[in-house]
Amino acid sequence: MHSFPPVSDNAIAYKYGLKNLEDKIKNKTAFQSRLGWPAEPKMAMFCLPAGMTDSLGGKLLKQVLPGLLSLPIELVIVGKGTREYGEQFTKLAEEKKHRIAIIPDKPDARNAMYASCDGAIFFSDPSGLKELKECLKYGVVPVSPACKHLEPYDPIQESGNAFIYEKTDLWNCYAAIVRALETQIFPFDWRTVQRHCIESAQ
Repeated sequence: MHSFPPVSDNAIAYKYGLKNLEDKIKNKTAFQSRLGWPAEPKMAMFCLPAGMTDSLGGKLLKQVLPGLLSLPIELVIVGKGTREYGEQFTKLAEEKKHRIAIIPDKPDARNAMYASCDGAIFFSDPSGLKELKECLKYGVVPVSPACKHLEPYDPIQESGNAFIYEKTDLWNCYAAIVRALETQIFPFDWRTVQRHCIESAQ
């Protein structure tokens, strides 16, 4: 697996880093076009970078999914995990062609996803997952259970690199996703969190 920071990644449409973080949004609209979606730079695009299995929080995902689909959000899912979740997401992607996409579990496709997505949702502790490190490196803001690599975003102090939920249950997880979406609406605030992500990965 090749792994580059977004400032030097030839697999993405627009290279970016801390000095030109606003260019990340150009990758989103390029990726939307590639997926056959309308180019909507303000639309929140989140990913499930680790695929999905029961051990990765599949039970919680099933509980959260109806509420998640009611929100103004696009979802990109890496095509790996168990057959049960693969079939579920394939069906959802067919039903909601302009909101849900499954991408191949290949380096170039994953890097294009990281370069494009605003945030990533984890349904279990992501501490040992390489996907968490990649998200931080590319400025993809995690919505996640608490873990040692993440600090809750504090809008007053303008600190933190994630939206944390302390208890892995439906309402805490859903509330963290909603908090993330409410922050993503404000470009300056969101870029602050993204900057903290990239800095924490260096």
